[in-house]
Amino acid sequence: MYVARQPIFTNNMKVYGYELLCRTHRESQVYNGSSSNSATATVMNELFELGLNKLVGSKKAFVNFDYDFIMSDLIELIHPDELVIEVLEGIKIDEFLLDKIINLKEKHYKIALDDFAEDYATYPMLPFADIIKYDVLLTPLDTIKNEVKQALQQHKILLAEKIETKDIFLQAKRMGFHLFQGYFFSRPSFVSGVKTLKSNNAIYQQILLELHAKEPSFHVLTDLIRSDINLAYHIVRSTSKLDITNATIHKCLVRLGLNELERWIHVLILQELASNKPDELIRIALVRSKFGELIAANSSLSHRKYEVSLMCLFSVLDAMLDTTMELALSDISISLDAKNLLIHHRGVFRPIYDILTCYEQGDVEPMHDTSEQIHLDPKKLFTYYLESIEWSEKIMFMFFTSSN
Repeated sequence: MYVARQPIFTNNMKVYGYELLCRTHRESQVYNGSSSNSATATVMNELFELGLNKLVGSKKAFVNFDYDFIMSDLIELIHPDELVIEVLEGIKIDEFLLDKIINLKEKHYKIALDDFAEDYATYPMLPFADIIKYDVLLTPLDTIKNEVKQALQQHKILLAEKIETKDIFLQAKRMGFHLFQGYFFSRPSFVSGVKTLKSNNAIYQQILLELHAKEPSFHVLTDLIRSDINLAYHIVRSTSKLDITNATIHKCLVRLGLNELERWIHVLILQELASNKPDELIRIALVRSKFGELIAANSSLSHRKYEVSLMCLFSVLDAMLDTTMELALSDISISLDAKNLLIHHRGVFRPIYDILTCYEQGDVEPMHDTSEQIHLDPKKLFTYYLESIEWSEKIMFMFFTSSN
């Protein structure tokens, strides 16, 4: 089973929910929302046993359903507070389907019309829809202005998907759309100079230099960390479950290890760089960091898993800084192979990055083929992905909620 998630934002860039891209095998090159009934049933059973909250937390899960699945009772495995039922475009509409939709709405399920491109005035499913999703590539915003006005008058929730640029996001927002989906938030909105770190940048750089020394000294690192209360707090907190007697910064560092310390330093750098950006951008960086590390650790590149982890952590740095990746990485200490991948999209780490991005988009076929190149078992990717989400939520809580 493969389940990836794509965030859906409110107009103030808070996450409203996640669309789940579900596949059970390599039957299609690109996920298009039209998985078979049996495949969807398998995924739904798995999600029920797993617990949907492990994938979406307290947010809503948007899932595509075809006619047969809507007519079954399997949807009701998921509580209505957790699920938005996306009715596939082009679905056969008859009285049985409409009766079932009415029944589901009476049980407080929300209904979304996926990729809506029908006649607004006559489409029989419209009165029962809570959310209308417009694919802005298939139905450009300029062509649906009248429909949008009607929908807003009828108190429909409007979702613009496939938004690729900030300009389209702003246009949809001005028109009255409530929800937004696409990759616009993870790309630079303009090219500028590199944003600088705050005053403790000097301490971070000194720590990284010491970590990369031939013989790093825990005593030197202890003194550096002690000089920054925010950093000292996070280091001690990150080791709080290790049962260290009479904990000191030095003891915490020894138990944490040099590789983990470097990871925390880079996460804190990311935290400072991410001001005025949606939290989801940091969350994606963290998920990618752990996911890339687990992919590497279970492949022929296992000896370079920490390099891969840092590379994936900084894979959205250009969007955070609104600049080119080359400029964004100019003052960041990562390996030449990692920089080669992030700037030029080539080199020894290309297979791992391709697997990661293919998984995010539900692009199954290339993911399988690339996995073979690095001796990775693709059947374990969902386990790694889920572990990465859980890890990222712990880090978000530990590093980000405590500093707000």
